[in-house]
Amino acid sequence: MARPIDNRLDRPFSCFRAVTNSSQDAILPCNHALVILRILVFHSIEKQVASAFHAHIQIRYGIDLAVGIEQPRQSEFGEMAVPAAFQLAKQLRQAPRKIAAELVEEIGPIPGVAAMEVAGNGYINIRLDRGAYAETLLRGESETLTGADEKIIVEHTNINPNKAAHIGHLRNATLGDTFVRMLRSRGHRVEVQNYIDNTGVQVADVVVGFHYLEHLTPTDVRTMLADPAVRFDYYCWDLYARTSSYYKDHPESLNWRAATLHAIEAGEGEVAELAHLVADAIVQAHLKTCTCNSGRRLSNCSRNARLSISRPKASTPAAG
Repeated sequence: MARPIDNRLDRPFSCFRAVTNSSQDAILPCNHALVILRILVFHSIEKQVASAFHAHIQIRYGIDLAVGIEQPRQSEFGEMAVPAAFQLAKQLRQAPRKIAAELVEEIGPIPGVAAMEVAGNGYINIRLDRGAYAETLLRGESETLTGADEKIIVEHTNINPNKAAHIGHLRNATLGDTFVRMLRSRGHRVEVQNYIDNTGVQVADVVVGFHYLEHLTPTDVRTMLADPAVRFDYYCWDLYARTSSYYKDHPESLNWRAATLHAIEAGEGEVAELAHLVADAIVQAHLKTCTCNSGRRLSNCSRNARLSISRPKASTPAAG
């Protein structure tokens, strides 16, 4: 079933996160350009709020405070929350709520903000000027949105290296790649990251299949990788399914998973070497799939992208 995405002002990142990281279907409430604008406009206001509070606190209390901005758990509390009063309470030896009331009363107007109010024991809830927010979106451009010097990190795709990439993975990679290119076209400096979870349960279960069910060694797996007739990523997909099925019929075999995870974490021995071979081979298969299906490498499939992947320690394969 398709899952709608929250498109309130206080959740400007939900569109991108849901579409690029979720395995479920999602419906965008707006086009991609508007998604980017929403994110950038909201981020711009966040920076203005943090800057205003930082400057006032430095003048009022003589404290150089790194002001954090949070999002309220419920939308009726506003679009942003400033917890600065709690950070100041210990240094000033005053109640957070008293400090928050002083800040709200004295800080003055902030561009993009309609109202501020003290909530709870000292939170300052921020309500945005929705008219100004919408006007910026409709205008489609702003001095604060172009040529930003700061670096934006976009992480997307993040396919587990235990099986072949399917159409859902490629959809997410394409959406993430489009998002990155649109940001860069607006003059932003963007770094693309692709987290490779090569030490997690999914890889461990494939290794369990090779080691415990098929009794294959790293040498055997290397031979398989060298055989052009073997589509290794699809082979691992089938093996992963067989291993999962085996767990259901033999619950005691889950101890194999635990032992395998420990071995991978330690990065030593034959099991860790198997995990290294599987993950690296699958990642290469994913790169090939992205290239073949797009006609060119997507941004996070490039060798210049940051691939976060752990490496096992050098080990001597166990006799077997």
